[in-house]
Amino acid sequence: MKFSRRDFLSTVAATSASLAAGLNGEAQETQTKATNHKRAKTEEMATGKRPAIICKVTGTQGIDGGYDILRRGGDTLDAALHVCKVQEDDPNDDSVGFGGLPNEEGEVELDACCMHGPTRRAGSVAGVKNIKNVSLLAKAVMERTGHVMLAAEGAQRFAVAQGFPKENLLTERSRKIWLLWKETMSNQDWWGPGLADPAWKPPVPPTASSEPWQQRLERLYEVAAQLGIEREFRAEAIRRVLNPPTGTIHVSVVNDKGEMSGATTTSGLAWKIPGRIGDSPILGAGCWCDQDVGSAGATGSGEENIKVAGAHTIVENMRKGMSPQEAGLDALRRITRNHNNNNDKLRFLDMVYYILRKDGAYAGVSLWSHGSGGAVHRFAIHDGQKRVENCVPLLQGRPTEWPPVPELAATAK
Repeated sequence: MKFSRRDFLSTVAATSASLAAGLNGEAQETQTKATNHKRAKTEEMATGKRPAIICKVTGTQGIDGGYDILRRGGDTLDAALHVCKVQEDDPNDDSVGFGGLPNEEGEVELDACCMHGPTRRAGSVAGVKNIKNVSLLAKAVMERTGHVMLAAEGAQRFAVAQGFPKENLLTERSRKIWLLWKETMSNQDWWGPGLADPAWKPPVPPTASSEPWQQRLERLYEVAAQLGIEREFRAEAIRRVLNPPTGTIHVSVVNDKGEMSGATTTSGLAWKIPGRIGDSPILGAGCWCDQDVGSAGATGSGEENIKVAGAHTIVENMRKGMSPQEAGLDALRRITRNHNNNNDKLRFLDMVYYILRKDGAYAGVSLWSHGSGGAVHRFAIHDGQKRVENCVPLLQGRPTEWPPVPELAATAK
């Protein structure tokens, strides 16, 4: 039997193709095994422990009690609300509840919401005055009405009808800080165009060594002394005036059965325009819990978080397979995209997300690596061991709070 040159080449080609296919098949099989092993290893590392609680770092006061509720078989929402209530009751925490910093008229306005995973219910209240534990009030809305959200006077009347006591939430210390702001900074308020306005231009802050800034700082210390703010607290009071805190605590919880809940409570942005509502009572923004997937919540620039429905976005990202960390960073990228990644605007924003997946995997992510005061962004976690961990940032650096001012630490006395 004779082979032509063409036959020879065809046979060689066919044999080579067959061998290549076999080798490629083996390589593909090896690669698939390696990929599956890597994925399994990643999933193993990503899977957390249950029960677990994640919250803002200030929640370390109540996180032990919340975890004990879970350990004893208590409801996940009761555990979350325990952490919230401890902060609401603390007069020294001026970001929530009793002692919260007021609006520009000197009135404390509180917001809160909660979501109960096992029954897929939710409750929310906004713009509430004279009721301290608004996180519990949000639960009452959930359990005792056919509504999801009550606001302002209607929410207060409902609270009184349910037995919540009316009380003055403005502590003497918070009142003095408000007076300090009003006498020295009330012309620097939240009126006027915001960051999203096309006509907005970044302000130029004074330098720490400039004479006007030194005079302004001297005036702040002088007024603080006249108002009776104790000497050892004057620098902190001035910081609150110059860099108004946003103030919020979020808590997400999962028990050993995989049942979840989430809650968020706040006194809102200090010196805000009366009636301003941030993201904290907005379901899907300040808090979102889906029993099938996970729970998430936020602290930071509420207006920006509302525009990306941050908590809902994060949980939906996890539903699609993203890890808690990836899901949170994606939500942060949506915020930066809303401002075309312009750092002249982003430096006036900040955001922290607290994320808990149903299997106990968790993450804390932040827009900036550090807060405006210079400290690293952190969060609290309790999964049998209470600890504080650093957030994973999208951007390195720290924001400049509004209105922009020089470093206070260099000039404080």
